[in-house]
Amino acid sequence: MSVNELGTKSQKADAAIDTATSTEQEVKIISGTEKILAGFKGDKSEAIPILQHVQQAFGYLPRLSMERIAQFVKVPECTLFGVATFYAQFKLTPTGKNLVRVCRGTACHVKGGSSILKEVEKRLGIKPGQNTPDMEYALETVACIGACALAPTMTINNEVHGEMTAKKVAEFLPDKMEEKHEKP
Repeated sequence: MSVNELGTKSQKADAAIDTATSTEQEVKIISGTEKILAGFKGDKSEAIPILQHVQQAFGYLPRLSMERIAQFVKVPECTLFGVATFYAQFKLTPTGKNLVRVCRGTACHVKGGSSILKEVEKRLGIKPGQNTPDMEYALETVACIGACALAPTMTINNEVHGEMTAKKVAEFLPDKMEEKHEKP
């Protein structure tokens, strides 16, 4: 067997694995979406609560879910996508399992919030709007967390952490960059 034939067989095997994984994921998304929809009537007014449930279940709004929700609440897909893109809470792409939000509000800014953001970026090796390669963490900045008396603040999965320092960031977040350098 030639090297080219081996390469082609390997590519076909990889494609089969990708297809199987993709199909399994699609089945999971479709069945999960159907379970969520079972708790609703199908009224247009339920679109946002349905989107919230789907987002909570999957961490984002998968396209298959969006298509099915649009059918269920009887609105065009473009209308549902318009709703999903209007609200910052909705994500159309997968995000890290743990969502880290760093406050950029006035109180946090005055009390050193930018140094907290820099430390989080350094530890996770990502910028706001990105995920760690292992999809463990996603990083966002927000205009205000609403805990100004505790400035500077950040949240991890909606749990507020106040009076943050670089040292305190290290207590809550792993150094993903150090982990990256330790692995062979």
